[in-house]
Amino acid sequence: MTTASNSDSLPYDALLVCSFGGPNQSEDVVPFLRNVTRGKNIPEERLVEVGEHYYRFGGKSPINEQNLQLVEALQEELSDRGVNLPVIWGNRNWHPYTTDTLRDAAAFGTQRVLTLVTSAYASYSGSRQYREHLAEAVNVLGSAAPSIDILRPFFNDPGFALANADAIGEAASRIDGGLQDVHIVYVTHSIPDTMQEASAVTGPGYREQHLDVMATINSELETRHSVSFDSSLAYCSRSGDPRVPWLEPDVNDHIEALASQGVRRIIIAPIGFISDHMEVAFDLDIEALETAGEQGVQAVRADTVGVRKVFISGLVDMILERAARERGEEVAPTVSGSYAAFPDIAPPGSCRMRHGEVTGIQVIAGEDD
Repeated sequence: MTTASNSDSLPYDALLVCSFGGPNQSEDVVPFLRNVTRGKNIPEERLVEVGEHYYRFGGKSPINEQNLQLVEALQEELSDRGVNLPVIWGNRNWHPYTTDTLRDAAAFGTQRVLTLVTSAYASYSGSRQYREHLAEAVNVLGSAAPSIDILRPFFNDPGFALANADAIGEAASRIDGGLQDVHIVYVTHSIPDTMQEASAVTGPGYREQHLDVMATINSELETRHSVSFDSSLAYCSRSGDPRVPWLEPDVNDHIEALASQGVRRIIIAPIGFISDHMEVAFDLDIEALETAGEQGVQAVRADTVGVRKVFISGLVDMILERAARERGEEVAPTVSGSYAAFPDIAPPGSCRMRHGEVTGIQVIAGEDD
């Protein structure tokens, strides 16, 4: 952690945490899903079907409370460093909406905002769609809108990998034999193959970003614990037209395949998500763990990074580094893994839905960050 001062957050007046959003009560579920799928001609009965995931948890997504915790943790870390930078929060698909948050911020004199998107990886649904959302908010607010910058994808920030390694190490203490000879199933949100291809046009693709994070975490775990284990990448939350190819293997199919190969102990590590929201709570804690039990596989699920100190500290380092570069200072990004930091300003044409296209497939899952 570096020591900072109030001037170290300049030229920014506020930090916006921009997230997907989620319902707060049963009455919100279908309206929320309509927001997510607006303009995509999704039948109402399909929305009700997806809504059952939320109703199973009382109609309330955990994501909103987790975002509040993230806001509080970032504010506390900034304050501990002597940085007076207000942290505000807005969502793409439910209250508080980003446009409303930015309108309020502007009314209090905010002129320039740095945005932290709650998705670690670069893809259409994880980065470009948020850029489009923020551009739309600025367009709605017109001359009253503050200037918006966006923090680069943070998948290869050291704090993100270290926090995941901590979570996996803790999970290992809950399984027979610990990490030695266990199989770690790293899991992320699936996306259409066309979106994967488009994500790789200007840099490492979505899948490759995850594989790099896996390698970094594996190396850290091997060094810390002096053990050997196997690992693999699987996907969850596949949705949409079944005729459209998405990244595979599905985590449930993968667990079955591992069981057929004789694997009997696994740790499920949700590195594609930063908090334990609906995809984690339903797709992993219910479906994937049920699949493991049916296959006779002992399984535990590692925590997401949440508000672990090393993760929050790394994010604040990135925030202050970006502010310094905007002031004209030469500050090199700090990264782990084999890829360089993504540029502060996303390259033109990066992370479209499909290579060479601007329109295409909408991810229909509940919460993609």
